[in-house]
Amino acid sequence: MAYPIAYQLYSSRNFPPLHAQFPVLKSFGYDAIEPWLPAYESDPALFRRQIDDAGLRCFGFHMPLKGLVAEPSRFIEIAQTLGATYMIPPFVPKEERLDTADYWKGIGEQLAQGAERAARHGLKVAWHNHDFEYVPLADGSRPIDHILGAGEQVLFEIDCGWITRAGADPAEELERYADRIVAIQTKDTAPRGVTADDGWVATGDGIIDWATLAPLFRKTRADHIVTEHDNPTDWRRFAQRSIDHIRSLGL
Repeated sequence: MAYPIAYQLYSSRNFPPLHAQFPVLKSFGYDAIEPWLPAYESDPALFRRQIDDAGLRCFGFHMPLKGLVAEPSRFIEIAQTLGATYMIPPFVPKEERLDTADYWKGIGEQLAQGAERAARHGLKVAWHNHDFEYVPLADGSRPIDHILGAGEQVLFEIDCGWITRAGADPAEELERYADRIVAIQTKDTAPRGVTADDGWVATGDGIIDWATLAPLFRKTRADHIVTEHDNPTDWRRFAQRSIDHIRSLGL
């Protein structure tokens, strides 16, 4: 069975209005959008209507970790309004990060506590990685392992592009956390040194061997795939090329 495919709206944040993109994404074959803050913040109900009008869904949305900790009720309500299952904190600002195991264990504990609250409402919490989670600490351990080590209720939206940029192997991570991965982001990257579009490319146009990774997707808990490009010159080309390549792999 084919995976539902969502489009991370951050990819086309520089081409407003966002809601005008929804029918285009639907015509390309997308099933859902994955929004980031502040795309949905001003009027979640209106945002939901715009998604519905285009025949799309919202499986999950990116939100601040601080929101999960300090404003859980607000973001749980947003999740319910959007019809989302997954609340996904994706980042810790560089100025806040500490290179210690205890710090990253603390991040995992915050996610676990948020997941417990979310579960009371039928919702789930998943972490989305960048590259810094794969940089070994002084003791040789990795932030990602401390984050996901906080408890099985902390799920994972794996970003294969950032893992590759960090010098880690997406195949190993797909296998290592197969029982925690609920969404797979097929971000692709150009060879090191390419500066166009910040070195990001459409899925299938970069250095990641998706044909090798695709069978590993089926061994995870993932129930959907997400395309993303951090800074495309042509978001339409990126969106169309990416979903076409994913479907060509039998996903």
